Amino acid sequence: MTMPITSPDLTLKEKARAAFSRLPVPAGVRFVAGRLVRAIPLLFAVVLFNFALLQLAPGDAAEVLAGESGSATAEYLADLKARFGLDQPVHVQLANYVWRLVQLDLGFSFRHNEPVLDLLLGRLPATLLLMISSVVLAVAVGALLGVLAASRVNSWRDNLISVFAMLSFATPVFWLGLMMIVLFSVNLGWLPSSGMASIAAGYTGIDAVLDVARHMVMPVVTLAMFYVAIYTRVMRAAMLEVFNQDYVTTARAKGLSQRRITWRHVVRNALLPLTTLLGVQIGTMLGGSVLVETVFSWPGLGRLAFEAVYQRDVNLLLGILLMCSVLVVVTNILVDLAYTRLDPRIRIR
Repeated sequence: MTMPITSPDLTLKEKARAAFSRLPVPAGVRFVAGRLVRAIPLLFAVVLFNFALLQLAPGDAAEVLAGESGSATAEYLADLKARFGLDQPVHVQLANYVWRLVQLDLGFSFRHNEPVLDLLLGRLPATLLLMISSVVLAVAVGALLGVLAASRVNSWRDNLISVFAMLSFATPVFWLGLMMIVLFSVNLGWLPSSGMASIAAGYTGIDAVLDVARHMVMPVVTLAMFYVAIYTRVMRAAMLEVFNQDYVTTARAKGLSQRRITWRHVVRNALLPLTTLLGVQIGTMLGGSVLVETVFSWPGLGRLAFEAVYQRDVNLLLGILLMCSVLVVVTNILVDLAYTRLDPRIRIR
């Protein structure tokens, strides 16, 4: 009877790792877990960078509150700094902040008199609703226009779509939002100009959903228009490149119609560059939401960040920046998972 041979050089850690690798864990779960673990050092670097950057900004919350009082004395300002912990050295403030983050404590907003985490969780749904709706609209319209332009290159339709994309790309977001308010809210009276819902209306059920939808129209369109232009150009270029691939030539030789080749074979592969760009631009879309939420008084993270900058609410601003970084990391993981659905050649390991 032969005994199994085991290597005496294996450490306990290596044995545990080998045993874990044999567990029936789905590849997708291992991939997501690995990406989240690798994102921890990145988020820590973002925390350090944001903290150092905000330390370079002039003023703090104590000076803002003291200035608002109108008759603040040096003793009152010193008491505020001691209460907020701003009288301590920078490295001590950083150490205290990192230690709170380890305990999932984002600090306290003295301006709003509320924990930062509770404040962010209350505003996050509004921002996610605005961003997800804008992304869906931008991707759907941009991809469709790109397909229509690439299917008839240098035709009047292609030229018209190219001009529209150029104008959309060149139009400032805040100007477009203001013009939509003047036209659809002030002059025509079709849509509400600000807010997320009619507070005094008391809508419930489907009426409340329709009311929120009416408030969403202009902010969503304003935020999506810039990205519609980008996705249109990217989709058009990707379509033209895929049309020149060998398998498309083979499909034409088999007698398949142009419509079937376009929608069944070309579009799916042309979506890969657009998906990559979507993951990269989530950060810029968060920046664009600051302008849109400010113009339309949308109660989301963007408007909250705008207020935190002027109020020198450092804890709140650090929490917003950290949550935006987490959203970018999660979005890029979802983009990588989307690759496996769009291209069967890509496998998660």
